[in-house]
Amino acid sequence: MKEPTGGRIVFLSVPESLRGQVESREDFSIDPSIPLPVELAPGVRDLDLEQLSWEMILSGMLRVIAEEGGNEDADYYRRFVLTIRPNILREFTEAAILKAGNGDYDMALEIMTALRGLFPAAPEVLLNRALILEGRAESLRRSGRDVEAEEENLAALGAYGELLALAPSFPNGLFNAGFFFMKRRDFGRARECFSGYLPLADDPVKKEKAKALIREIESRGLEDAEFREAYDLIRGDQEEAGLLKVRDFLENHPQVWNGWFLLGWALRRLGRWEDGAAAFTKALDLGGDNGDTRNELAICLMEVGDYRAARKELEAALREDPDNVKIISNLGVLALKSGDDDEASGFFRTVLELDPQDSLAREYLSRKRK
Repeated sequence: MKEPTGGRIVFLSVPESLRGQVESREDFSIDPSIPLPVELAPGVRDLDLEQLSWEMILSGMLRVIAEEGGNEDADYYRRFVLTIRPNILREFTEAAILKAGNGDYDMALEIMTALRGLFPAAPEVLLNRALILEGRAESLRRSGRDVEAEEENLAALGAYGELLALAPSFPNGLFNAGFFFMKRRDFGRARECFSGYLPLADDPVKKEKAKALIREIESRGLEDAEFREAYDLIRGDQEEAGLLKVRDFLENHPQVWNGWFLLGWALRRLGRWEDGAAAFTKALDLGGDNGDTRNELAICLMEVGDYRAARKELEAALREDPDNVKIISNLGVLALKSGDDDEASGFFRTVLELDPQDSLAREYLSRKRK
């Protein structure tokens, strides 16, 4: 069965030639008074009955179900589709995951929208939609498109909200939501999700992981209101106010690397490069050895003119995250600052291969060709 597309929808009476193919199915009978929606190929205006197929009819039904949930015949179309394609949940889920894995998030979400219309309360569908939105947000973040990434994260937040509102609770929804809130530095909600998961867990490995993360959150004081307030202030372009909050947090939790990362982030955004570098170095020393910390440290080192140290940090970050556009772009910027135009061109060409919309790389290579 083809995946959902965006062609025109037309309605027609049930052809006699198709009725017998469905009438024999159990628990379903065709209602000849209800017209069938048919999806035409993009650009096609008129239906050629000789070309009519089940694929066109089922795609039309999926569109009506997904886009017109209030349609009085939506439930009939839903039962019709499930009669013809009883395995559609598995088939479409696999297709959506494959599309998302290949970076085609738009098609993956379109497929999940169709499934959501068919199975509006299925927790697996809600979870996969949330994971795809989260994946697209992460892809945008790695490309340096932070504003768009936050928009997608907010959409994912709404999707996880639907999951967490289910009764009874869906264990995998709680587990994955916990990681989502961890990435958003909302450690209080993360702990709530992991704590809710524990009594429902049937996977011993995931259960131990949830326990370990709860211990980490509690032992590091990451539920502290000052930490969350500092993060929100800095993200909201109120760096000076965020600095006060994060310093208060560090007075009580001086060994928590996350706090030093927040401090460095605020200082870097304020252009206080040396202080920012010192904070990120402290975060690394305390266990925050990850690509984000090293990338941020490298930016500060570049600005103070320590190009050798900056390159070392960027190369270490790239080994951890080889397709991160922000890191590769920063290597290009570093090459420019070092006077190596050829190396810079190579890095920016790689950036465009990963993200053809990257404005910095496109502008530089355009000027280079002139």
